[in-house]
Amino acid sequence: MKSIEIKGTARTETGKKATKQLRKEGVVPCNLYGEARDENGLPQALSFCVPANGLRKLVYTPEIYSVDLDIDGKKYIAVMRELQFHPVSDQLLHVDFYEVNEKKPIVMEVPIKLNGLAEGVRAGGKLAANVRKLKVRAPYTQIPERLDIDVTNLGLGKTIKAGELQFEGLELVTPASVVVCQVKMTRSAMSAAAKAQD
Repeated sequence: MKSIEIKGTARTETGKKATKQLRKEGVVPCNLYGEARDENGLPQALSFCVPANGLRKLVYTPEIYSVDLDIDGKKYIAVMRELQFHPVSDQLLHVDFYEVNEKKPIVMEVPIKLNGLAEGVRAGGKLAANVRKLKVRAPYTQIPERLDIDVTNLGLGKTIKAGELQFEGLELVTPASVVVCQVKMTRSAMSAAAKAQD
């Protein structure tokens, strides 16, 4: 997984008024959740903010990154957990980060890449990816940038389900019944199959 560096500033004031002002200034309020707990044992967030353009490369990309966070000179390694956008303007409103380390497994969505020319495509079918990402669990250092899936032997009308896939060093969290990709019948493939039966 690639890493990206993001610099932030700790927030002392939280609440609606303070966050509204930050957004007006082109700054995005963020939280970092990690090992820290409050007196009730609940996760304690570190509140900070980042200029909106400093988050662009992380947010507006299909790729996944680990984040080298620098908050007022203090360093953290994290992954992006949750994003909030304005429902009308699509402006980025808030980002939650989750602190990671090399030992503790995390769950992350990883983009898939379909490799090879499927048998069913050669027979006139059309390859379709039903999902763009799969959820995996592993320490962040073992999570790849993408999951390569070989579709060479996928026949016409056939599917690959999540339960049929295995990736070294990763535990697949996506439900086994989820269809990852399939070769759909096309009109030309149907007519070719019909002719073959005549």
